[in-house]
Amino acid sequence: MNKIKLGVIFGGMSTEHDVSVVSATSIIKNLNREKYEIFPIYIDNEGKWYHYTKNIEEIEILNIGEKLSNIEPIENVLEYLGRLDVAFPVLHGLYGEDGTIQGLFELLKLKYVGCKVLGSSLCMDKAYAKVIFDKAEIKQAKYIYIKAKNDDYRYIDSNFNEQKQTLDEIAKKVKEKLGFPVFVKPSNSGSSVGIKKADNEENLKQAILYSAKYDTKIIIEEEIIGREVECAVLGNEDVEATCVGEILPAEEFYTFDAKYKNAQSQVIIPAEISSEKQEEIKKLAIKAFKAVDGKGLSRVDFFIKKDTEEVVINEINTLPGFTQISMYPKLWENSGLSYTELLDRLIELA
Repeated sequence: MNKIKLGVIFGGMSTEHDVSVVSATSIIKNLNREKYEIFPIYIDNEGKWYHYTKNIEEIEILNIGEKLSNIEPIENVLEYLGRLDVAFPVLHGLYGEDGTIQGLFELLKLKYVGCKVLGSSLCMDKAYAKVIFDKAEIKQAKYIYIKAKNDDYRYIDSNFNEQKQTLDEIAKKVKEKLGFPVFVKPSNSGSSVGIKKADNEENLKQAILYSAKYDTKIIIEEEIIGREVECAVLGNEDVEATCVGEILPAEEFYTFDAKYKNAQSQVIIPAEISSEKQEEIKKLAIKAFKAVDGKGLSRVDFFIKKDTEEVVINEINTLPGFTQISMYPKLWENSGLSYTELLDRLIELA
């Protein structure tokens, strides 16, 4: 049997570069060697492409911050990609999860794992994902959408009318419409990068300035008091969902450090919720995934409100983490699909 030429593409220019490296090296170690001829392809922080020069068996699972060695520049990227049968982009965040590289694959007529251009770009941009969730009548936190560039601030209303405002005026509007505390998030970011919690107007202004370092589009959301749960989905047309897992962050909320550096953070699989609530969340996860034209895989994140038990969607991650501790493969493992079998399914779906 001819082996499938599989390119595992990782690193990239986003703030999630280091997480991508850990995810990809973990994937490479778990791929079935009898099925695939594996081509590790690394993109550095500047956007330069490299191939791995040593025997694939010598590649090791790296930790956050560790660098891949034994790499050489790829002289002609398009020609190199043309050798592949399937691409497996393990590029979290901008330029990898936002439809950019998916568009390149489409132009090259190269099959690839995961969501297509539209689903990828929609889910990467929280402001526009929220529009789809509203249309699909999936409950979510109350929010305000603003744009911030240098000292120019604009409030975007629910009909997408823009109003130029000062930072003080925006802070007052947030206080009136949402109250405090709130969470301030870059619209295009992942792994909780660029997120701050604000308890008053002064903290809010500082949080906006901080988030503006990562994106000019910013979402400000009311705080949801409740449990953080996640559900993994798999499929193209016929989509399956796992049981629901719960996150117990070691810090006040699930920051980048709480996810990847704090061993006290825990996940509970399955979450200790009723079977009815499990089914409700699974159905919502599939509905949300289909609403954004999802393909292949995603992890859909929700809150369960403490006071009412109401389920509220947080976001969809179209290329969720694949580290040894990541929720997506752990949820499927609980459903009876091993890490290696999960990778086979994803490549088959591609």
